[in-house]
Amino acid sequence: MTDQAFYPIGTPGQPWGDAEKAGWLARQVRHRSYVDEVVSKIDALRSRFDVAEYGRLHYGDDSYPLLAIRSRDWNDALPVALVTGGVHGYETSGVHGALQFVDLHAADYAGKINLLVAPCISPWAYERIHRWNANAIDPNRSFRANSPAEESAALMLLVAPVSDGVLVHIDLHETTDTDESEFRPALAARDGKPYEPGGIPDGFYVVDDAEHPQPGFQQAVIEAVAKVTHIAPADGNGEIIGSPVVAPGVIEYALKPLGLCAGVTDARYKTTTEVYPDSPRATPEQCNAAQAAAVCAAIDYALAHR
Repeated sequence: MTDQAFYPIGTPGQPWGDAEKAGWLARQVRHRSYVDEVVSKIDALRSRFDVAEYGRLHYGDDSYPLLAIRSRDWNDALPVALVTGGVHGYETSGVHGALQFVDLHAADYAGKINLLVAPCISPWAYERIHRWNANAIDPNRSFRANSPAEESAALMLLVAPVSDGVLVHIDLHETTDTDESEFRPALAARDGKPYEPGGIPDGFYVVDDAEHPQPGFQQAVIEAVAKVTHIAPADGNGEIIGSPVVAPGVIEYALKPLGLCAGVTDARYKTTTEVYPDSPRATPEQCNAAQAAAVCAAIDYALAHR
């Protein structure tokens, strides 16, 4: 693969304008149903949890309710665990791992911690199996003041009233083969930059906050997930996706400066998970279970080390 990978939208070296973004949008196709696959599962939880619509997206003729699941026994005296998924809509296990956690494990934390779960932050992208929203914006670089992404702005408004009480935030993601075949070339084309080929790590890993690292917390998540699926090894440079591996399966990003979802609060404990659903060593069921196990381990550690 050459440094300037071909992408069918735009002119190499020139950032996209409105015409290129419109051309990109015209190529996007709905592949699955947010209502059938996500909303229906959230509705099935209403007998046990509170469900709130915290916003609504309108893209063309499409309208998407943004739904959050909350502990029914919410107690302001308790800390809050924030669980987010589907910031990148194509990352399927982030969405369904969050829902699996609520369905199978959330009841275990009643009376211990308040749960706030936003399982599918980007429903338009979920349906189109894409990383960006309809405006060719990456929501996971947009968690900042005056956000250009409605998805990110809506979550920040949801979290704001409880932000000071958030003890732990776990943001569920995937790294897929399409990161390298589609999304990174598209990003380079959109921004008018040369495409630099990279590798896709085979396995689960987490991203700690470089500004406030919590190595024991990250290791607890890794150890729990290792019982479900394999952990990504470092590459020949001692890195995962271009970042130094600071412990098995752990890299660090500056979460807030990068506008990442995991930096949306000042929680003491925060992490971004990444699974690899395209691995021959993993199944979709394992990926969902790994995400749910990561959430449980994160909350357990946070409660034990308050």
